[in-house]
Order: sequence, then C-alpha cells, then structure tokens
Amino acid sequence: MWSINSKNEITLTRGDTPTFTLNLTNPDGTPYEPISGDQIIFVIKKTAQAQEIWAQIEIPTETMELVFAEETTRALEFGKYVYEISLNNDVNDYHDTFITATPIYITEELYNG
Repeated sequence: MWSINSKNEITLTRGDTPTFTLNLTNPDGTPYEPISGDQIIFVIKKTAQAQEIWAQIEIPTETMELVFAEETTRALEFGKYVYEISLNNDVNDYHDTFITATPIYITEELYNG
C-alpha cells in the first residue's frame, strides 16, 4: 500500500511496486513539454545532509511515471527517509529540483513472500 498527501509526503510499504504519474507544469502554468536531453531523477537519502544515495530512479519523460521496483523498496529499512525530484538537462546546463527534501516513510509489510 502507498499514499501521497498534499505535502507530497509518501508512505510506502516495503517491497511494494507502486507507480506514480507526475503532472508537471511550467512556471506560467502551461504543461511541461520535454525537450532533447531532459532527464527527471528521483533520489532517496536517509537525510537531506547524507552523502549516500539509497535509491535513484530515472523517470521517463515519455510516460512521466515513477515506477518503484520491488528490489528498490525491499532494500530499504523501515523508517523515514527524504526524497527529491529534479529536472536536469546537461545539453542546456539546466538543473531544477522541483521537489526538495520531502519525507518518504517505508512501512512494514506483514507478508513478504
């Protein structure tokens, strides 16, 4: 089971494989249209200051779907982490972290078969 609240905080049961669809808009309110070289990256760390990245997932700009693989969520210990999502384009030397240091809670599963 998973949930996301109005503050973008995620609660996710360890081992689950949810898919989140991003709906991005430009600052002027128009829908985001990817350009050549765009990458959207989701990163989980234990704390915002931590050096170690616990998980990193590239979100395809064609689908805008963040897909959690079972091995990604199963590898995390129960507890609170932080995540961020950024739009990067090395061609244009552009970097925009549009969700910053937001909590993600990994909760216990009762069945892990």
